[in-house]
Amino acid sequence: MRGTELAGPRANGHARPEQPRKAKPAARARREKPQQHSFAHRLLVAALKGHSSPVTCLDFSSNGKYLASCSEDRTVRLWSTRDLAGREHRCLRANVGLDHAEFVRLSPDSRVAVDPPQGENLVLLAFIVWLANAETIRVYKMTKKEDGSFTFSATSGDFPKKHKAPVINIGIAETGKFIMTASSDTTILIWSPKGEVLASINTNQMNNAYATVSPCGRFVASCGFTPDVKVWEVCFSKNGDFREVTRAFELKGHTAGVQSFSFSNDSRRMATVSKDGTWKFWGTDVEYKKQQDPYLLLTGQCAVPEPCRIALSPDGRTVAVAGGTDIVVCNTRRGEEEERFLGVHSHRITDLAFDTTGRYVVSCGDRAIRVFHNTAGHRAVVEEMEAMLKKTGNKATRERLEQQISSALKALAAIYGKKH
Repeated sequence: MRGTELAGPRANGHARPEQPRKAKPAARARREKPQQHSFAHRLLVAALKGHSSPVTCLDFSSNGKYLASCSEDRTVRLWSTRDLAGREHRCLRANVGLDHAEFVRLSPDSRVAVDPPQGENLVLLAFIVWLANAETIRVYKMTKKEDGSFTFSATSGDFPKKHKAPVINIGIAETGKFIMTASSDTTILIWSPKGEVLASINTNQMNNAYATVSPCGRFVASCGFTPDVKVWEVCFSKNGDFREVTRAFELKGHTAGVQSFSFSNDSRRMATVSKDGTWKFWGTDVEYKKQQDPYLLLTGQCAVPEPCRIALSPDGRTVAVAGGTDIVVCNTRRGEEEERFLGVHSHRITDLAFDTTGRYVVSCGDRAIRVFHNTAGHRAVVEEMEAMLKKTGNKATRERLEQQISSALKALAAIYGKKH
């Protein structure tokens, strides 16, 4: 693609020799345009730059050590989260041959289980991608060679092509037992890690707008044209064999189609955002097998352009809502807006996530990945712990709460102190 960009001005220059000086600046401006989007904010931690085309998807590894990103530039990059707050941001690049990845998901088993036999490469990490042109899943493995370098290779055989409509998301269960793909019609497929279809779900929502796997790996959920979110449990036997997919519960309360939703890390809380102009925070720690329904905890106003994307922090204390090129961060205790980032990217935000610690909010929408401090999360800890402090007389509990308050206040002081 870069070659065709360079070919145009040269061809024009040869055809019309009197205009080379005018053509060159135009070509340079067009090539540098994505880099010209300047964004500054006191809470901006970093802008990760490495991709040469728009970034389409982000994913953090379950152990929090890696951030994966995929782009239209036919690469997947693995960033070290240890470097996020530093000046230099190291990454490893995997090339996607003759295609590009629309979605990327890191495998949960990103730890080495056994030492390989002498002379064999060491498998360190695996991830899956959804290929835009081939319309299928491909599995990649990262290996460390004897000379210390890293290499990425696709495993033999892509998943069979099964979807009849464009895929809107993919996911891997934290348990490693299944992979999910969801398309824009009403189909969700549950796959074995080897590429066999275990189950097909019809969401009956006229169309799917978003779907994902819960962080605990038990549930898959979807939203779409209807004003609800449907959640299913993917059930396995004690010996690990797939059993069935059963309806778990639904989130009902919006008055228009739900555009996006997100789980807390333990799946006991969920957040939804709808075309009705609101986002909602839910308690989902219910015994749904006894017909207990989730309960609405709070409703907040959504003041960003549609379509919206929502992310709930791992601890459930904050939500981030993205719309257009803007991001709003709110607390889930009172539903109030605490931070607003305007014009974060030069194009519409394509993905939004919290890191596994909840310290950072991360977004993409052009060639850069932007990382923000989650100050709302630190303030939420202070507010919640202070409220609990007033109610307890237990000395050990008070000391623990005071320690958490102190840590959160120190984190806030460090964030704002460095920026002034």
